Amino acid sequence: MKSERTYLCIDLKTFYASVECADRGLDPFTTNLVVADESRGRTTICLAITPALKKLGVRNRCRLFEIPEGIPYTAVAPRMKRYMEASSDIYAIYLQFVSPEDIHIYSIDECFIDATPYLTLYRKTAREFADLLMNAVLERTGIRATAGIGSNLFLAKVALDVTAKHDRDNIGMLDDRSFRQEAWFHRPITDIWGIGPGIARRLERHGIRDLAGIAAANPGVLYREFGKNAEYLIDHAWGQEPCTIAEIQAYRPEGRSIVNGQVLPGTYRFDEARMVLGEMVDASVLDLVEQGLSCDRISLYVGYARDTPRNQTGPFDGGHGRRPVSGDAHHDRTGGGRKLGRRTNSRRYLMDRFFELFDETTRKDTPIKRLSICLAGLDDEEFATYTLFDDPETDKAERNLQRAVADVRAKFGKNAMLKATSLHEKATAQERNRQIGGHRA
Repeated sequence: MKSERTYLCIDLKTFYASVECADRGLDPFTTNLVVADESRGRTTICLAITPALKKLGVRNRCRLFEIPEGIPYTAVAPRMKRYMEASSDIYAIYLQFVSPEDIHIYSIDECFIDATPYLTLYRKTAREFADLLMNAVLERTGIRATAGIGSNLFLAKVALDVTAKHDRDNIGMLDDRSFRQEAWFHRPITDIWGIGPGIARRLERHGIRDLAGIAAANPGVLYREFGKNAEYLIDHAWGQEPCTIAEIQAYRPEGRSIVNGQVLPGTYRFDEARMVLGEMVDASVLDLVEQGLSCDRISLYVGYARDTPRNQTGPFDGGHGRRPVSGDAHHDRTGGGRKLGRRTNSRRYLMDRFFELFDETTRKDTPIKRLSICLAGLDDEEFATYTLFDDPETDKAERNLQRAVADVRAKFGKNAMLKATSLHEKATAQERNRQIGGHRA
């Protein structure tokens, strides 16, 4: 039986906005600031807003046009590289108090800490230890944090998301008893870690709107609805989570993949989107070669502009007599997957396969807005396979060329070496190479 443990879940309040305020010497609790790229138009999403704006009723992650008229604010463009630097600095602060083996970085602004051995070391209660870490971050960076405390990772996270905001010291704490009192009947259920809108809708079909409803439900109903994932819902409804930070750090996934997706800056024609697809395949294959990996499966997703006519309900021609591999009745998206029949990281081979898949499944008469590709079934390139029609020496020479390109880009920047097609007006590679996570670096 596992001994009782104490976990912290620490979140940096409105992180991006707080970094921008700290860099400007401003107080986020009195400054109306949003982190949003105004050059993308009024429909762009605000990545973060200050607590001052939240007090005025502005919704987090809103779009610029949704901020009520009459509320003055300052909009600053995202600086993802700066936020990563700030997050790294804060992680270094944690490491002055805690071993890296006891920290799990959950996101750029949130982490879990196994505080169990440190409460005795520092002779502090869990609340005092959380306050120690939060104050250290505030004093050295000017960024405020909130924390949740629990006897397992789930309780710590729920304490952060549900109860910390109501505590004067911004620290929430849950045990088995207080969990049933403060979280069991909490609504909306989507505030609970791991329950998104889709799961919430499926639960509501059975009249379940909170964790107490899950705990009281017939397990057979939940298993029929969610399969084996019902076990997680039931465990969490009772405040149970057996996983530890040590187990998270020891976990190694059975399958790996490389995914590359983007929302296009405008609506693209078939040929323009095909060109961007080539850029994306180039970038992903370069990642494969840099990491010494090969793949044996590919998949493609093409999303169409939302104002596309929806009056077609049957199979369509698409301009070339082909049909979408997947997609709903309105054809808002098409694409599909393909097994390659070999394991490879050959740019030439993978480019041909992606273009074939794109040509077979994509509509030629509908504006395209989104593209996503996936290279799956990854393994070391030493396990690459060949057919009788392949030339291993040609593939080797191609890999050497890709590695040379990667070396140049690593030294001089990703835009130091580009294909000529990336100079096209509708190409996106140059701009995306200047971004981190789809936002300005």
